[in-house]
Amino acid sequence: MVGMGSPSATALPAQQAAAAQRLPDCAELVRDQPWDTTSLGPVESWDPVVRATVEVLLASPVPMALAYGDDYLLIYNDAYAEVIGAKHPAAMGRPADQVFGDLWQAPGIGGVIDDVYRTGRPFVEAEAQMAVPRGGQVEQASFTRGHSVVRDRHGSVVGVLTVAAETTQVTRRLQSLGELTARLASTLTIDDVARVVLAYAMTSFDVDHCVFAVDDGAEFRYVRRIRGEMVDEVDERLPPLWKRIDNDPRSPMVLAAQSGRPSFQSDGSPLLTVATDRHERRIRALAAMPLRTPSLHGALTIGYRTAHTWLPAERALLYAAAELVAQAAERARRFEAQHGTAQLLQRSMLPEHLPELDRFRIAARYDVGVDGNAAGGDFYDAFELGDGRLAMVLGDVAGHDVRAAAVMGQVRAALRALALTDPTPETVLAGLDRLVTSLGAESRNEEIFVTVVYGVLDQSDGTIVLASAGHPPPVLRRSGQGRASAELVAVPPGAPLGLGGTCRTVTVRLEPGDSILMFSDGVVERRDRPLSAGLEDLVAATAAAASGDPRNLCSLATAAVAGRTDDDVAVLAVERAVALSRSATMQVPAEPTGPSRVRQWMSTRLREWAVPEPVIGAAILCTSELTTNALLHAGTPAQVHIDLSAERLLVSVADTGTRGSVARARTDALSSRGRGLGLIEELSDTWGTDPSVRGSTVWFEMLIPPSDRGIWGT
Repeated sequence: MVGMGSPSATALPAQQAAAAQRLPDCAELVRDQPWDTTSLGPVESWDPVVRATVEVLLASPVPMALAYGDDYLLIYNDAYAEVIGAKHPAAMGRPADQVFGDLWQAPGIGGVIDDVYRTGRPFVEAEAQMAVPRGGQVEQASFTRGHSVVRDRHGSVVGVLTVAAETTQVTRRLQSLGELTARLASTLTIDDVARVVLAYAMTSFDVDHCVFAVDDGAEFRYVRRIRGEMVDEVDERLPPLWKRIDNDPRSPMVLAAQSGRPSFQSDGSPLLTVATDRHERRIRALAAMPLRTPSLHGALTIGYRTAHTWLPAERALLYAAAELVAQAAERARRFEAQHGTAQLLQRSMLPEHLPELDRFRIAARYDVGVDGNAAGGDFYDAFELGDGRLAMVLGDVAGHDVRAAAVMGQVRAALRALALTDPTPETVLAGLDRLVTSLGAESRNEEIFVTVVYGVLDQSDGTIVLASAGHPPPVLRRSGQGRASAELVAVPPGAPLGLGGTCRTVTVRLEPGDSILMFSDGVVERRDRPLSAGLEDLVAATAAAASGDPRNLCSLATAAVAGRTDDDVAVLAVERAVALSRSATMQVPAEPTGPSRVRQWMSTRLREWAVPEPVIGAAILCTSELTTNALLHAGTPAQVHIDLSAERLLVSVADTGTRGSVARARTDALSSRGRGLGLIEELSDTWGTDPSVRGSTVWFEMLIPPSDRGIWGT
């Protein structure tokens, strides 16, 4: 039909055959067509207006077709021939209903042409979907079609002229703009915004070069994507690779960010004077869009290696995208500021370091809930008493605000003071109960709700005396003889602090290889499941753990129960080691030689300790990748810690960069990125990430084969 193509799948072989022998163009077909056998008659007798219409039609690069007379004889151009596919060239000079068959009678098809022909009123279809053959396949394309009558020299309607303008690219870009809006709505940090923006620009505009930049004090920092760059899923789990640029007015990016005015260059060398590599020197066409909000200045640039005309529709789309990106970046900046402040407050109230003991290993973890902007009231602590015993506690102050964090800080400080005076659980919890009662009375608020589980560990024999003030009981993991088991400790339930209750204690004993896990209710509580189900899941996950290593148990605990929690999560685990472990720590400077130094140091240490060679090779490879990532993304020195026991090798790499920091050091000189975490997942038995007071830690564990454990003894 006119303005409508719908080639069937069976048309594809015909297209391939047509490609094998060149088809005549439409002008040749019109010239050679036997028009004297049709209602048009011989060419020399055509009405001058009809002749002129056909000449314009054949010369146009836009798909056009004329349906002439009552039988709608088709005359069309080469662009339209591409739309109808295999129906060309047989369609030329034939009635439209014969060309399109039953489809001509479908609603909105032949009827549209017939209505325009009989009423003389033009009609525009804003968007129509057509099946168009391209590259040996049929794909859906969007067209805007206009239908208008053609009158002869006497003013009589003799046909309908259809002009079809393809809008597929515009339609897809508008759809992608909607997807951009949805994806930006879920971003929290500037890193998140950068990932979304780069992916959008590369796919929606099919560009060779894209840069997202935001101001960072007196300078700008930017992240870039180029065509052909390797990006995988692991890379998306890591922060984008930010670089810095000074306020060079020759840079289109800087100029757009500072002036707030966009710029479009269709051909030339827009980045030649500021190019840092061959990729930028090859850019010929560039659009630089400002990202401006009251608190943020930045820019988004996209470029091509070939000349490119920036059409009005494309510019309008870029304006809209830039506005969305600017708003998202401003929201992300505010979130990072609030989040950083809240988390610094939260983590500053938690112990920066846990005790390092000969026969016991300790680890803890704290994860924020859904609202990452708020400080919470969960807390943990472990510290040695004057007589060599270990006090350990995990508590929860209800609430997700500064007040809850303040109460948490007071409770934790009071607990230390009480325990250092008299560490027995009955005495400590009684003192905390009086404190919470007093705090509630002072604030005239009786709704202060605090729960605590507290224990004292005797390192000489592994016994723990435990008491609870309304808190969930710990999980006890028994290593057993080859098969681990786990159960909830039967701690006598007590009333939450501040209610004047009394507590009773229970004593458990950790045998070599056993572990105990304390946790907050955010670990096991879910809105759609009973608490008992969450406790069962946690016990099962603890029993199934590859080892009783406390860091491993903490990581497993935070993911043991399916579903999302709105609460903060705190866990503290203690393991009684089978034998004394060996450990060593290395401080790694933030410079390109850091990873190689780590490899040499680890190789020497692990071979001195007679670690099996397969374990050494895998551990060194993983540690090198983690060290590179820590130096690259935190921009600060890193700390590598290795701990070897009879059962496993534990390696952790910690950075000291503040959460949300974007500082980068010597990024150009460091090794390639993007495979570290995937490598660890493949080579290690378990791994995880732990946030700390100042920075974060990534760790992994590799089990020692049983045949190689004899060197340790017991």
